[in-house]
Amino acid sequence: MHSERLTVFIIDDDASVRDSLALMLGLEGYRASVFADAEAFLAAWQDEWTGCVIADVRLPGRSGVELQEALRKRGIGLPFVIITAHGDVATARAAFRSQAVDFLEKPFDNRQLCAAIETAFALEERRIQKIDRRRADSEKLGRLTARERDVLKHAARGLHAKEIAAVLGISPRTVEVHKTRIMEKLGVRNVAELVRFAIAAAPSDGD
Repeated sequence: MHSERLTVFIIDDDASVRDSLALMLGLEGYRASVFADAEAFLAAWQDEWTGCVIADVRLPGRSGVELQEALRKRGIGLPFVIITAHGDVATARAAFRSQAVDFLEKPFDNRQLCAAIETAFALEERRIQKIDRRRADSEKLGRLTARERDVLKHAARGLHAKEIAAVLGISPRTVEVHKTRIMEKLGVRNVAELVRFAIAAAPSDGD
């Protein structure tokens, strides 16, 4: 059973191809959504969408590879499977440079496509898990007081209690109390985990 939150987005200007792929994938247990071109997909795009894209190279307007590049520039990391009836080395190289999972020439075997989708879904699940962990870390950081965040920041730099106390103008004992509370709020067991958490969470902790 495939994850209910993952969708295969099929982008092909040939209606018969779109319909046959959607039917085949539905029979295989995948949820599919179809679009005639890249612009239709971009216009409909919603930030909560997850899954992978199957896109033809030759589309009206943007090509499948150009759509892949456009999404990457927007920070949208959906995995891509590029399909084409007109395969060439240059196009395949462009697709893989944009991190396509696979490049399949029509007519392709359904098993090949399903294997590529499974690879894409595995990548997507890891991406989602990373986002979920980052979001959970941010929520935990949001529970800290301003002083606790200051202590955490300096702890992440490797400063000891006495050094943090000197920087913040408080006693080493107070620093230790703050550390204990921080560890409880973040759910970490020791200072090493505290530092690792602080470093990992730093990018989502604001500038």
